Amino acid sequence: MRKSFGFSLPALFVGLLAVALSAHSAVPLVNGKNGLPTLAPMLKDVTPAVVNISVLTRAAIEENPLFRDPFFRHFFNLPEQAARPERSVGSGVIMDAANGYVVTNYHVIKDAQQVVVTLKDRRQFQATLVGTDPGTDIALLKIDAKNLQALHFGDSDLLNVGDFVVAIGNPFGLGQTVTSGIVSALGRSGIDIEGYEDFIQTDASINPGNSGGALVNLKGELVGINSAIVAPTGANVGIGFAVPSVMVKAVLDQLVRFGEVRRGRLGATSEDITHDLAASLGLTSTEGAIISTVEPNSPAEKAGMKPRDVVMAVNGKSIRDSMDLRNKIGLMPIGETINLGLIRDGKPVIARVTIATPLDVPGTEAETVPQLAGATVANLKGGTSRSRIEGVLVTRVDANSPAWRHGIRPGDIIIGANRKKVRSVREFLAVLRTSEDSIVLNLLRGDFRLTLIIR
Repeated sequence: MRKSFGFSLPALFVGLLAVALSAHSAVPLVNGKNGLPTLAPMLKDVTPAVVNISVLTRAAIEENPLFRDPFFRHFFNLPEQAARPERSVGSGVIMDAANGYVVTNYHVIKDAQQVVVTLKDRRQFQATLVGTDPGTDIALLKIDAKNLQALHFGDSDLLNVGDFVVAIGNPFGLGQTVTSGIVSALGRSGIDIEGYEDFIQTDASINPGNSGGALVNLKGELVGINSAIVAPTGANVGIGFAVPSVMVKAVLDQLVRFGEVRRGRLGATSEDITHDLAASLGLTSTEGAIISTVEPNSPAEKAGMKPRDVVMAVNGKSIRDSMDLRNKIGLMPIGETINLGLIRDGKPVIARVTIATPLDVPGTEAETVPQLAGATVANLKGGTSRSRIEGVLVTRVDANSPAWRHGIRPGDIIIGANRKKVRSVREFLAVLRTSEDSIVLNLLRGDFRLTLIIR
């Protein structure tokens, strides 16, 4: 005989949801009309800050392969390839109502000829690009509009696995859509997206077109910018990723000030801590990052850092691993002094390090690169703290040039191209001459390695 416990499953669900929401007093628990829990009042305040991003790009028409041969075209005096307009759709978030700043993903507006922002009230504005940061997949736009509503930043560092979140965007260009779920993981990296990865993972449905939209907590605070999905079928399968609000805010601060993110360097490399390594160092956990090398005359050496130091915190915030350290250092502007909490020989130590410019590697006379329009490169000179590195120095990148939009920055050191080492400009240009559809560049930027794919 089945026992009755005096409640139904719907009633139990409502009760559990009410408990979950009770900590968020700003969110009404019950709809006055039907007595059911609802997020509608919070969403009414939040959704006007989420916009549609429509992007017009130019793409070459596919033709006979002979028409892509420059010699063939020159010999027969053929005009440049025709291009057709392509329109794509994404999402964005109003971050500053007074100045008309809108944040979105870099990949949404990459190679854009025109960007149009459509508000929830259907007003449309042509946007200008303030700056981009391909490393975090963030771009900042500006529109000339009045009566805007901006989203308030929340602290993504306070998120826990299991917290309720809501994703807002324009999936498949259908119009503004809201989905809900929980934070399913934190600090995700290795998603095969270039740059600095520290993603919030969520099961809230994020589909194509949601990119650049808002991930908010139940208070209606922005905790992330939706950026990527795991989509073997082309649509959401329950795993989406968002750039944390702490990272977004740090990037936007620099984009507003400089139009770019000026990342510096410590002059030290780090590695993850294995269980065996933790045991040999007398550590009780594998959290943190161990310093493996310290460059001579670098900021790290000047601050007294040594190999086998274990970095446990940056400015009081704990470090999970070497990737987490890389991300936090990558958000620090050049010239800022930070406190690194270290463990050295079992004892806590504080190192005060001033982030230095990566442009301390001189080169010889610069040369232009046809395949990387807007950039100049030069051979590296010896006699510096990085003289053991072989590669090609990027000496200049014009803002908003093709090279800039592909993510190349001044101070980058190109150490490989298309899986071949390059030790000089001559070798680099030789590799590029054999490239057809795409170029894979291996770079050193500050203390870290990056891979850029240029099509």
